[in-house]
Amino acid sequence: MLIINSKKTYSPIGVFDSGYGGLTILKELVEAMPQYDYLYLGDNARAPYGSRSFETVYDYTLECVNHLFVKGCELVILACNTASAKALRNIQQKDLPLIDSKKRVLGVIRPTTEVIGNYSKTKHIGIFATSGTVSSQSYVIEIEKSFPEVKVFQEACPMWVPLIENNELNHEGAEYFVKKHIEQLFAQSKKIDTVILGCTHYPLLKPLLEKYLPDGVTILMQGSIVSHGLKDYLFRHPEMETLLSKNGNLDFYTTDSAAVFNKNAGLFFGKEVKSNHLAL
Repeated sequence: MLIINSKKTYSPIGVFDSGYGGLTILKELVEAMPQYDYLYLGDNARAPYGSRSFETVYDYTLECVNHLFVKGCELVILACNTASAKALRNIQQKDLPLIDSKKRVLGVIRPTTEVIGNYSKTKHIGIFATSGTVSSQSYVIEIEKSFPEVKVFQEACPMWVPLIENNELNHEGAEYFVKKHIEQLFAQSKKIDTVILGCTHYPLLKPLLEKYLPDGVTILMQGSIVSHGLKDYLFRHPEMETLLSKNGNLDFYTTDSAAVFNKNAGLFFGKEVKSNHLAL
């Protein structure tokens, strides 16, 4: 039984990802709101999530969210598009009422889709994402709610995450797959003027994307949008904001080797990371 104590001194914002990509979101959160404590959990032992079934992603995500709750988190951000697409709704609607109705789990897709229409003049928007996020249709569904006039075109990029995690960004293979998927996306519509990087790994590909995207196309990355959205959420929900501890601490956990995580995490977070192993 989980016991809630509103007077506890450590109640970090939990940030979850299937691996490293969520560190690009965490980086923006820390820059925007450095006063809060943060606890990051990467499920590297079972990554990637992008090609896994809805049921598997849901099970894995819920297990990790529960670990974050046990470690004191009242609020958890799913800094993973696949988890946001395949698990968030079930966790919010089915699980939180049973676990603790006062806890909250938020994703990264809705904050992005609530503003995306403001960036496009042609109202033709492209999505680069994992196969799982594309097949979920989450972006299409959520954009329709806020901007029904916008036409959405999606492109699954299954090779982009492996290229990034294997440090292949400066190799010909990365250029080939970036160029290929850009061409396939724009074959769907030449009027696309804004693209969403619908995977938290993809900001590392921005230089290559800028090289091959048509002139004038806006690249929209989620980090700053999510950090702005969370700041607004906490302003509108003081009952949650007052529960969060504010000591400026950062803690990192991985379900795989901490040494390997520490070696690779700096590429995404922009500075050295020291993590602990979490056994599931």
